[in-house]
Amino acid sequence: MRKSGLACLAFYYHDFRDDQKKNLRGLLSSVLFQLCDQSDAYHDILSTFYSTHGHGKQRPSDVELALCLKELLHLSGRAPVYLIVDALDECRNASVPSSARSKILMLVEDLVNSKHPNLRICVTSRPEDDMKVSLQPLAFYSVSIHDEIGQLEDIENYIKSVVNTNRKMRRWKPEDKQLVIDVLTSLSDGM
Repeated sequence: MRKSGLACLAFYYHDFRDDQKKNLRGLLSSVLFQLCDQSDAYHDILSTFYSTHGHGKQRPSDVELALCLKELLHLSGRAPVYLIVDALDECRNASVPSSARSKILMLVEDLVNSKHPNLRICVTSRPEDDMKVSLQPLAFYSVSIHDEIGQLEDIENYIKSVVNTNRKMRRWKPEDKQLVIDVLTSLSDGM
């Protein structure tokens, strides 16, 4: 759908190993860049936004970036926008309102409550309490695969594949390989 112009897609993966991939600024910057690359109308809005911030000399606030995103979403007659926020649990939660994750959750809540007719949001995460509290009231449709047998089997199959194909591990005794598979599978916690 995206390639044919029938939809726009912005995908953001949170990565605990990358400081730029676990905060609101990173998410907003990436989403804005991805969307403007898919639409001339979006590009015009972002170009004006860039100009009003000194052509890159002034750093916009997170609030200004969020307002720019909302301006893009308010364009009428546009194709649906699919926003995928993946692995939100990788964005650490300091259990305070100013944590990066709480800011992202507030943005998602704000976008849902804005009722943009062409916006579709998908958030993936492990089922952590703060996200359940924030996201459950917003969810039109929710799927939990955290403890599904198929997911656990996929994890175990992946671990077996790595253990059995890794050059060094192939030389291990079968019981050592099985111990690694069993321990890693039990500690994977669905991930």
